[in-house]
Amino acid sequence: MKNAVKVLQIAFTYIGTVVGAGFATGQEILQFFTRYGKWGVLTILLSTVLFVWLGTKMMLLARDIKAASYEDLNRRLFGEKIGQALSLFTLIVLIGVNSVMLAGAGSVFMEHLGLHYQTGLWITLIFTYLLLGRGINGVLQLNSIVVPMMLILSLAIITNTAGTPGATRFLTMDTDAAMIAAWAAPLMYSAFNLSMAQAVLVPIGSHTESRRVIVLGGVLGGLGVGFMLMAGHFALSAYMPGIVQYEIPMGSIAQQLGTTIQLVYVLLIFMEIFSTFVADVYGVTLQLQQRIKIPPILISVTILFICYITSQFGFSSLLSVLYPVFGLFSLLWALMLGLYRQKETPGS
Repeated sequence: MKNAVKVLQIAFTYIGTVVGAGFATGQEILQFFTRYGKWGVLTILLSTVLFVWLGTKMMLLARDIKAASYEDLNRRLFGEKIGQALSLFTLIVLIGVNSVMLAGAGSVFMEHLGLHYQTGLWITLIFTYLLLGRGINGVLQLNSIVVPMMLILSLAIITNTAGTPGATRFLTMDTDAAMIAAWAAPLMYSAFNLSMAQAVLVPIGSHTESRRVIVLGGVLGGLGVGFMLMAGHFALSAYMPGIVQYEIPMGSIAQQLGTTIQLVYVLLIFMEIFSTFVADVYGVTLQLQQRIKIPPILISVTILFICYITSQFGFSSLLSVLYPVFGLFSLLWALMLGLYRQKETPGS
């Protein structure tokens, strides 16, 4: 029973780490999968296989090498100097992404709940600080609440979409996009999200003694990500091409399910931002602990302060430069992880 709970915690945290704000709004699904029409089903299946395989392998490798943070994993994959440099680059991108997510949390409070932007920022920061004090268990427990709610909402959206005239469009929709772009999209999407998720998946792997628990958690987590991708693609395809005009396409679909569902959806967008934010700050703290010999809570507070300052003026211009470079690095990183030959170690 204890192992079953641990498996679900790992699976939910895996899903919650990958399913961030871009996923929740529907923009990522639209750009990487739905725009490619009927090919989206096959590319989502490919992406799901990559999430199951590479996510599980990452956690198992972290367990085997007793990785203190994702920097240890990168050093093992690329060697000491290159691994250290890539980890520093990952750190900068993670802080940038978290600054944007914090700004997004403030916007959710302002636009949907009628509260001040700064109020949203401070609520997010205070609750993040409180959860970070619980360590990896806090991250696991938070996702054990958020992810089941996300899965239930996905089922509600599927049920609603099944009754619409365009329900079968995800199987027949044509696209003008090149085939090479359609098949490159799931590789880029999976690699990018896995390289971002290493900040939390590595410490999960290193803190889990049982290989079996990691494997089951990784498989369930990867399948869960695939299910949510497919659910989003199914719903968005039914409303193509008109749905592309909305900044939050999934929000317009949730609106059709009634005011209560729409409010739950807004709450879930914030919770998804929050859970990813907490997990990333925790992972970055672990990495900096290896470089800076000060109490981890001071490192976390410093990271939160940096995110707060940068959320005031935006980080989007810098990220527009860093994202493409990080995307290429992510593909190389995923290739190195896939090719790495892992030795079996004793364990239950």
